[in-house]
Parts: sequence; structure tokens; C-alpha cells
Amino acid sequence: LSLQYKDNRTQATLGGGYTHYRGLHYGKVVWAEKGLTALKNWYDLVAIKTDLNIYLKEQTAFAKNWFFFYDLQYRHVKYAINGFRDNPSLLIKNQFDFFNPKAGISYNKNGWRAYLSYAIANKEPNRDDFEAGAAQQPQPERLNDIESGVEKINNNYNWAITLYYMNYKNQLVLTGKINDVGAYTRTNIPESYRAGIELQGGYRFCKWINATANIALSKNKVKDFTEYIDDYDNGGQKVNQYTSTDIAFSPAVIGAATVSFLPVETLEISLLNKYVSKQYLDNTENNARSLKAFNVHDIRIIYTIKKKRLKELNILAQVNN
Repeated sequence: LSLQYKDNRTQATLGGGYTHYRGLHYGKVVWAEKGLTALKNWYDLVAIKTDLNIYLKEQTAFAKNWFFFYDLQYRHVKYAINGFRDNPSLLIKNQFDFFNPKAGISYNKNGWRAYLSYAIANKEPNRDDFEAGAAQQPQPERLNDIESGVEKINNNYNWAITLYYMNYKNQLVLTGKINDVGAYTRTNIPESYRAGIELQGGYRFCKWINATANIALSKNKVKDFTEYIDDYDNGGQKVNQYTSTDIAFSPAVIGAATVSFLPVETLEISLLNKYVSKQYLDNTENNARSLKAFNVHDIRIIYTIKKKRLKELNILAQVNN
């Protein structure tokens, strides 16, 4: 539900929602050595999650071309998990209350747009995270995010720059640690962050050729990381300590570029390029567990048909490298 208000200076929305999720986790008995019995499921577990949220957001012009905005959200999340397949006696009754605020200012005039914002976000663990055992229960994640950006739009060109710093507390990541039933589970790490700059732009050279490009440069680090490795010779797990390593699946450079040709009004031919730098499969920055950088080139053709009874029909063909 939502209630909206608007006048010459202010736009505001008050709203909320409620969801009730009932997950049925069961295993059917499909075969038995001496024939099937009346027992249909060899485990039958129900997990219930409810989520209530209320929010208020507003944007107000406090001076000519200047705006103040905020977004306030309250979330109440409740879990009722009646055991897990490998740990049926572990019952979870947990609830979280989150306050997620965001506020900032923006400027908009003659194709120029700039903004500065600060936000706090909280997120509850997933169902699988709770199977860590009674003594290893996960904590919710917390994010502090500050962003700033400038954008310019013109008839023939546009460009934008965005700066951000995202500081995490208790981020949930895979560390190799096993839970009470021998399964790998996500674990809270105290401090991690992402910081970077995003650049994008486009230019129309003439009526039949234009180009766009974007690149994101980032630093994504876990400040202190503990790795657990199975010790197959002696049993148990080995423990390794790391300081300031890259976050898994977080390349430092991502870029893309497109050049489009329009020889006639109904035909568009685009050359697409994408680059992704090296990334690691875990948080140890181990070269043996990494993906190499890659650069791919694709081509796309769009043919448009316009008829009196048919407003527009697009036929698209694309070859992906």
C-alpha cells in the first residue's frame, strides 16, 4: 500500500508491505528394499518467514534547482524454522528489527545533475546460514554507503561520474568453515569494504553513427579474513589468517563500449565490447583459485519494420563471442 502527496515543491510517499513465506522442505520416500510403506516423506520440515516494512520518502526543493531527499524504512523480519534435513533438532525462532535510512541533496539545471547521499542498510541472514549450529548463529549484515555523482546531458553527448564507498560490518561470506553436520556455511567477517569510481559517456558523431562507453574501477577488500581448509591427513580443519585480501568475485576493472551504425532509418548495426579484469573465487587472493581477465567482442543487428497496422516490429540477430 502507498499514499502519495505532491505539490510545487514537495513529493512524498508513505507506504509499506507485508509478506508471509511458507517454505516446505521435504524428502520423498521413492524406494525401499522391502517395499514402500505408508510413510511418504523421510523428512518434512516447514520454514516460515514474515516480513513487515513501512517507509516514508520525500523530495523537497529548498532553493532554486536544489533538492533535499530522504528515505526512511523500518523492517520487521521473523523466522520460524523447524529444523533442517541434516540437523532436524535445530529449531530457529528469530526476529530482526531494522531501520534503513537514506538522505542526500541534489542539483538539477540545464542538463547538469549532481547529488550526494548517505545510506545505512541492514539485511538478515538466509535460511541456510542458520544451519551453522546453536553456538555459531549468524548475525545480520550492515552496510554504510556514501555516494556522490555528477552527470551532464547534451543533445550530442552525455557523461557521468559516480564515486562510492561501501563499508560492511558482519558481511556473510564462505570461509570454508563447516557447520555441525559437516556442510560449508557462510560466516560473518567483521570488516570489509568496496570503494570505486564509475565513468560513463556517449557521443553522437553524426546522424548515422554514435558510441557509448563505461568503466568501473574499484577496490574490494576484506580487512581480516580467516580461512578454514579440510585436513584430510590429520582430520579437522587447518586455519589460515589473511589481511586485506580481495573480496571473491569482485574484479577491480569492468568496462564496456558500443559503436552503433545506422546506414538507413530501419537498420542498426552495433559492435559490442566488454572487459572484466582478474577475479578470485574465494577471499584468499590465491592465484590458483582465480579467473583470468577476459575481453569479448560481439555484433548485433536490429532491423525495424513499421506498418500502418503494426506500430513497430524489431528483428534482432546477435553473435556473441
